[in-house]
Amino acid sequence: MMEKLNSIESKALEESRSIADERALEEFRVKYLGKQGELTAVLRSLGQIPKEDRPAVGARVNQVKARIEEAVGRLREELNATRLTRTLSEESLDVSLSGRRWPIGRRHPLTRATEEILDIFIAMGFTVEEGPEVEKDYYNFEALNIPKDHPARDMHDTFYFSEDIVLRTHTSPVQTRVMEKRKPPVRFVCPGASYRVDSDVSHSPMFHQVEGLLVDEDVSFSDLKGVLTVFLHEMFGKDVDLRFRASFFPFTEPSAEVDIACVMCGGRGCRVCKQTGWLEILGAGMVDPEVFRYVGYDSEKYTGFAFGMGIERVAMLKWGIDDIRLFYDNDMRFLSQV
Repeated sequence: MMEKLNSIESKALEESRSIADERALEEFRVKYLGKQGELTAVLRSLGQIPKEDRPAVGARVNQVKARIEEAVGRLREELNATRLTRTLSEESLDVSLSGRRWPIGRRHPLTRATEEILDIFIAMGFTVEEGPEVEKDYYNFEALNIPKDHPARDMHDTFYFSEDIVLRTHTSPVQTRVMEKRKPPVRFVCPGASYRVDSDVSHSPMFHQVEGLLVDEDVSFSDLKGVLTVFLHEMFGKDVDLRFRASFFPFTEPSAEVDIACVMCGGRGCRVCKQTGWLEILGAGMVDPEVFRYVGYDSEKYTGFAFGMGIERVAMLKWGIDDIRLFYDNDMRFLSQV
């Protein structure tokens, strides 16, 4: 048995000198140290030799195993070093080449516009509220003084799930929901998606709005004009001209639409503003007492104003975008410019 072990050792060390790659090294290891290897076979046959000879044979087996494992480890290090040297000699790095510039993601223009709008109103003491996009007809229309037979419903082109469930056509229902739960004073804005059956270069079936509400004692139209003037000057610059025009909304009285001087021509008149020099930016007005009746507010004690704007429209005017569909086409040429 000792002669067999000596033979295995000498043969293994002799073979190790001719190993030139990892594949040959693994075959060598398996041949002598694997489960079916020559050295393993000797270990399994220890039970066949006399009991008194087993300690010496076992010690010799461990010695031969250690020699072979040492050879395998040394060869693996040598092969790794050889591979590294070859790789370094074959590959080169030109440090004078300019680096690769990976594209950096940016926030979507509508996200940026929404954040800017909210930041301005938060700085004026408004909080931010949200509500469901799938809304009850009651909150979307009736509680805002738009009953089922009101002609103003024709302005909204509503998506109906059923007679009483709709995709909200504006974010105004949030105002009613908040007023039901909170007594005056209230001061908040509510951003979110809205939906109407409309689609062209300036309208989208889904669009985004920010509406605001302020209710307290002795709130006047002058307060409304002051808040919106501050907002528009912060959003478009302190030099932008603005005007308030009388208008109609079912849930405000008196009502007004707010225009800013055309950002394309500076108010001189162009194709975008239809030669008027003005662009409509938002609608606003004093809350109709009938709306207060729905939420249990005392219209003799409290007054308030509300306003609403399309975020897409604000973004289009702020950055000179002439087609609302660009916001949803995911064209990287457009998104990387804005």
